[in-house]
Amino acid sequence: MFTALDQASTLPISPVALSRHPPLLLYIAARTLSEFSYQVATVAVGWQIYALTGSAFYLGLAGLVQFIPSALLVFVAGHAADRHDRRRIVQLCELTQGLAAGYLAARLLMGTLTAAEIFIVLAVFGLCGAFESPASSALLPAVAPEGMLQRATALSTGAWQVAAIGGPAVGGLAYAIAPSAPFVLMALLSLVASGLSGMIRVERAAPSEHEGVDGLFVGLHFVRSNPAILGTISLDLFAVLLGGATALLPIYAKDILQAGPWALGVMRAAPAVGALLMTAVIARNPITRRAGLRMFQAVIAFGLATLVFAFSRNIWLSTIALAAMGAADTISVVVRVALVQLTTPDAMRGRVGAVNFLFINASNQLGEFESGMAAALLGAMPAAALGGLGTIAIALLWMKLFPVLREVDRLE
Repeated sequence: MFTALDQASTLPISPVALSRHPPLLLYIAARTLSEFSYQVATVAVGWQIYALTGSAFYLGLAGLVQFIPSALLVFVAGHAADRHDRRRIVQLCELTQGLAAGYLAARLLMGTLTAAEIFIVLAVFGLCGAFESPASSALLPAVAPEGMLQRATALSTGAWQVAAIGGPAVGGLAYAIAPSAPFVLMALLSLVASGLSGMIRVERAAPSEHEGVDGLFVGLHFVRSNPAILGTISLDLFAVLLGGATALLPIYAKDILQAGPWALGVMRAAPAVGALLMTAVIARNPITRRAGLRMFQAVIAFGLATLVFAFSRNIWLSTIALAAMGAADTISVVVRVALVQLTTPDAMRGRVGAVNFLFINASNQLGEFESGMAAALLGAMPAAALGGLGTIAIALLWMKLFPVLREVDRLE
């Protein structure tokens, strides 16, 4: 077992040293395997839902089903992350996700899987995510060497993106072999991730003095009182909510680009490829000046790339646009995570992380629901195009509403 704080003060400040820091390595390995397993199953889930229902509405509903349980319990989850062992929370969530994936695999092998059962399991995933994300994000500052949070965030994000790249590709190949194979892989990898999460021991701060029901909402009050944090979290919420075109990828792969599951896997991996490349740039050359402005520029670039994707009828142009979206989003993620973690006391990181997770989940999963609804009413291409335009408009508006965020300079 390793203790993060014992080594933080002596670790040399360099990306190579970061990668050799045992607590950070264990954290990244567990997070990467967990995300890889989820991405492997994502391709199968989307394809199964569309195959069973043939409906853009149900593709969008998949995001809503995951969002509702997380939204209902996110403040309880944040409080739990500040009051209990964060590693154990992560372990339990990864174990539960693995068992749920095993259930889907078993039902597919029996040939009796229904769309309703998929939605139930997605709700379980949403519930686990509500507890896992605040606990996991609160662990990062404890495993990162002192003064190196931005680089550690970039390295962690890069590893996550590797999983997001490989996961859909492996998921598409596994699904071609057997529809149950992606869920079997998710079950096995989730168990491994759960074991790795338990191998890190970190020094915990003293329990917070906030108790009872009032303590549940301390994170929300903290975010509301800090305009820079409120601005960055809400910018991500509305920008991705409007620009969430990834829910439409099965429609693009099957109907617009007239390809198959392989194209869906490639397009799902493309944002992660762009994100990984940008992560490598940030890990070696952190954002040292005008971080807030860089975030706004990245969101505008995300919207422009979404517009290119919306009108593309070529698989490779679509892939390049999706990669550009991933690269732009990574800049926003690094700025947001570093800003939130650096300004939040450790005793509150779980609850503030819960608020952050609620906003991120709303943007991703409600964004999928919004895209599905818009596609059902307007068609996939107009829905994606309107999302790109909306993202650009939100970035410009937020520059006016949150000038303090625009003026954020350094992140360390």
